[in-house]
Amino acid sequence: MTATPVDVLSAAQSTALIDFARACKAAAGAVSLYPDTHPAIASALARVTAVTSRLVTGGEVTLSVHPETLLADGRPPVRPDAALEELAELLHDRLIGAMAIAPGTDAADWHALLHLVARTREDLLAAGGIAKAWAETGRTLIRVREIDYAEVLRERGGGDAAEWDRIVAHCLRGDATSLDEQAIAALISALSDSETFADLLQRFQHEDASGPSIGARAAALLKLLRIAADGVDRGGGGGANPVIATAARSAIRFTPEMMLAIVAHRRVGTPEDAALVEQLIDDMTDESIATFVAASVAAERGATERLAQAFQVLVPEAERQPPLLDLAHDEAAHTALGRDRHFEDLWQSAASMLLSYSDANFVSAEYGRELTAARSHAVEVERVADDPPERVASWLASVDEAAVRQLDLDLVLDLLRLEPDPAEWQVLANIAVEAIERRTVIGDTAGAHRLAAVLAADLAAGTDGGRPQLRGAAREALERLAAGPVVRHVVLSLRTIEEAEVPAIVALCHTIGPALVRPLAEALAVEENTRAIRRLRELLLGYGADGRHSVEQLKASSNPSVRRTAIDLLRVFGGHEALPELASMLDDPEPQVQRESIRAIVQIGTPQAYAVLERTLVAASASRATVVQELISLRDDKTIPLLCYVLNHTPPRREMAQVHADVMDALGGLSVHPESTRTLRRVLYAGQWWAPFRTGSLRHAAALALRRLDTPEARAVLDEAIAGGRRGVRNAVRRAMPNARTTP
Repeated sequence: MTATPVDVLSAAQSTALIDFARACKAAAGAVSLYPDTHPAIASALARVTAVTSRLVTGGEVTLSVHPETLLADGRPPVRPDAALEELAELLHDRLIGAMAIAPGTDAADWHALLHLVARTREDLLAAGGIAKAWAETGRTLIRVREIDYAEVLRERGGGDAAEWDRIVAHCLRGDATSLDEQAIAALISALSDSETFADLLQRFQHEDASGPSIGARAAALLKLLRIAADGVDRGGGGGANPVIATAARSAIRFTPEMMLAIVAHRRVGTPEDAALVEQLIDDMTDESIATFVAASVAAERGATERLAQAFQVLVPEAERQPPLLDLAHDEAAHTALGRDRHFEDLWQSAASMLLSYSDANFVSAEYGRELTAARSHAVEVERVADDPPERVASWLASVDEAAVRQLDLDLVLDLLRLEPDPAEWQVLANIAVEAIERRTVIGDTAGAHRLAAVLAADLAAGTDGGRPQLRGAAREALERLAAGPVVRHVVLSLRTIEEAEVPAIVALCHTIGPALVRPLAEALAVEENTRAIRRLRELLLGYGADGRHSVEQLKASSNPSVRRTAIDLLRVFGGHEALPELASMLDDPEPQVQRESIRAIVQIGTPQAYAVLERTLVAASASRATVVQELISLRDDKTIPLLCYVLNHTPPRREMAQVHADVMDALGGLSVHPESTRTLRRVLYAGQWWAPFRTGSLRHAAALALRRLDTPEARAVLDEAIAGGRRGVRNAVRRAMPNARTTP
């Protein structure tokens, strides 16, 4: 006895599947033929329910629908059967790819499903597909998976009309981006064949008054072509793209309407679509264009307006047109139209229209009379010519783009000034905000400034011209401007505009108000263009006290770059008034922010500024060492008193011992200052007997610094130390000055 292969259903399962197919096919016929209350339907549904229970004895079963058979859980029956083929054909035509059937289905479940199967495929597609229609019934014991067009391509490559209709429907619904590599390969194979492409094109050009427009169908066709063409390019085959080549050869089958809709994507489509159309047109030969023209003339027994437009687009060069029409004449002569005894007259009329296209035959008589009258009036005006050129130029200037933009600006300005109601004024303010942003983008800074000035005027409640009831709306509008794209475009402008144009940008920003300070400062923190950095700093400084208050808020920024920018602006903005804010940033967790704070305080250079640093040094805070190192690194003569303060008021213990040595080295390299000599002399003679090595090191550093100062006072200190100092002092000086001799 031969064992049944594991990939085939058992005999009992095969019988149950075949009985289900027969019962389901019969019930589908009954549901489509009889009213719902007919006894034949109840009987047929009862049989379907009974055989289904046998089919799902072991649990849920998934029926896979193939064009010619059904599989249960991926396995075929032991033998083919006509009932399986008939039900598979019916379900496949309704675009059902699989059904998962759970135990417990009843007659109502099957009645609902077979009601959908009884509808036409077109009706189901219009409703969004059978899967969507089934989901809307709310029944869950049967799950329907719809065939997608990618699956069609993988299985059959679009080999017949029904499959192409399915693919076209999906493209028109915008589902043309979910193809996997296998489906794309099948699509490339199908679209590289001229006959297959012709079938596809016929369906895309099918006229349907209630269906998608020709523009939508052209866009869907381009999308499908682009997917296939991109797939070829990714494959790296090299040479001409077979999909584009096939489309160019098949262009002879385009209707003029489709040709114009395709060509229109050079202007209105995506850059990818425009490039695809350009390549398609470039690949069309003179012979293919001639065949396209001949076929259209033969089909319409003359040239239509759309054909004339398409011809002018495909062949814009006047010198190419007559030879091409001669080729088209020869092509048309071999069609049924060529056997007509009036062929030459028909062709002559068509060629005349194609060469000199006019809309005279395609507009109403009344509109045509108006056009004719307009032309005659224009000629008459030109002939009379009683208006001087400057008046004509003035008239033309009143309707050019700049004039229309100015009228738009004046209208919004007048409405803002006249409207007193807060709710209505808010609507106008929103329009003004959008206009300011738009005018900033196009470089109309003056117009943007005028609008901003009107918004800002109503913030001045209580003064001449200020309307208190509008103050809140005005503030909200200006804050919207500050949070919008204006700052980005201001920064871009400051990188490139001439110096003479900067004041207009500055005036606009200052009119919008301090709300711009924070975004401008944040932009400055990340700006790399030196010209823009300089101009942004000057712009921010122009805000004065209001700007300083806004900059103070940047101290809390999580971005260290923004905090460093705030330090720089605070120094320039406020002088000694900004010292409390700068002092608070000496303990910033970011070392670079600490250093910037110290530098800013030193650059302020007032007694109050030094007092801030002294308090930090006296307090022995965690930032003291950083403060000292930064003072040393500045190499600024103004830091001498502070460096001497460190030596005089801080003990040289632990890490501060090296700090003291560094301070003395720094003092030796700075300008002469009385305090330097006095402090270094004190260190030279100071010391602790219990720390001889540290004392010797510090005395040596002091002697070196005095030698580098090389002033009469410094030399006198060294001479005095050699002559009468203690042994440790003398030794330190001798190490610093090897050639020095002790005075007897």
